[in-house]
Amino acid sequence: MKHKQTWLTRGSFALLLFVILGYVVKFYPEQLTNIDQPIQAGIRGDLPRLWTNFFATMTQLANIPVIISWVLIFVLFFLWKNWQSEALYVAGNLALSGLLVSLLKQVYQRPRPSISHLVQETGFSFPSGHSLAATLVFGSLIVVMYQRIQKKPLRYLMQGMCLLLIGIVLVSRVYLGVHYPSDVLGGALLGFGVLCLEYPFYDEWRFKRRFTRKQS
Repeated sequence: MKHKQTWLTRGSFALLLFVILGYVVKFYPEQLTNIDQPIQAGIRGDLPRLWTNFFATMTQLANIPVIISWVLIFVLFFLWKNWQSEALYVAGNLALSGLLVSLLKQVYQRPRPSISHLVQETGFSFPSGHSLAATLVFGSLIVVMYQRIQKKPLRYLMQGMCLLLIGIVLVSRVYLGVHYPSDVLGGALLGFGVLCLEYPFYDEWRFKRRFTRKQS
């Protein structure tokens, strides 16, 4: 595949940044206070009801029951279209996000912010599971759209919507008070890094399956 090394370099760099951030979170969390608090204050503002209702609703896109439900719909659609590689790619990344979050939260064990939480959350804070799941799953859909939607205006529209949804989920976690900005950044870096490392191998596997007519 062309540019394979480029994708691997991007992914490695993103994961390196995640590791550095995780190191600071684990051993020097006070160093992030001067960064996290101003961003929290700027995003939350005076908590207007309109924004509170909006972000409380949008953050549910990455809640476990919700994200499993709509990923299942996409997977069934892909299987109906005989796109087995795409179905496994999206479903696999959802499962991977769950495994990574379960493992890494136990490694870092960062308490959640002490500010008011506008939604109910339990467990540790770093990395943000919603941010990781949104980045991995919506990112996977962006890749599938790039490969499958031929009309550029429609493709750009759909990909732009996915990027917007990622951004909204990330901001919602900070606004709702259940994550520090660095938690959200960590989840996004990890998700982006995994996507970049996966992409050349997924694309090569998909090409082989299509070449041998094992799928459409």
